[in-house]
Amino acid sequence: MALSLNNLHPAPGSTHKKKRVGRGPGSGLGKTSGRGHKGQKSRSGYSSRPGFEGGQMPLQRRLPKRGFTNIFKKQWIEISLAKIDANFNAGDTVTPELLHERGLIKKAKHDLVILGNGELTKKLEISAHRFTKTAKDKIEKAGGSASVISKQTAE
Repeated sequence: MALSLNNLHPAPGSTHKKKRVGRGPGSGLGKTSGRGHKGQKSRSGYSSRPGFEGGQMPLQRRLPKRGFTNIFKKQWIEISLAKIDANFNAGDTVTPELLHERGLIKKAKHDLVILGNGELTKKLEISAHRFTKTAKDKIEKAGGSASVISKQTAE
């Protein structure tokens, strides 16, 4: 028998009859419809909020709070020399704006730090807010230059 739209059916045992509640005492789910007697959960419209434990102090409030988040923490965007080497040609000038244009970093709202991971095989002029010691050494060894961008202060 070929499979077509007129003879599609679910696999045997995969479907069940819908539970029809409140249809008399003979059904086994008549009168209170399986909700028991009285109380909040028997009413229509009941819904408990996540974590509610019936008035008992909930777990998320019983556990102690620890630590804090420093809102003044300095955040850096990190990029490795290997990525820079793969995406730029010899003699190019690398800036945070150019890295963003090429999709290597997200928008430069944080300062950029160049990490010394990988090898640099090309002479590049790289501008960033900070360089690791190994990164600076590898850039200069390849014949390039590493210039630090300083933040301008509003006067």
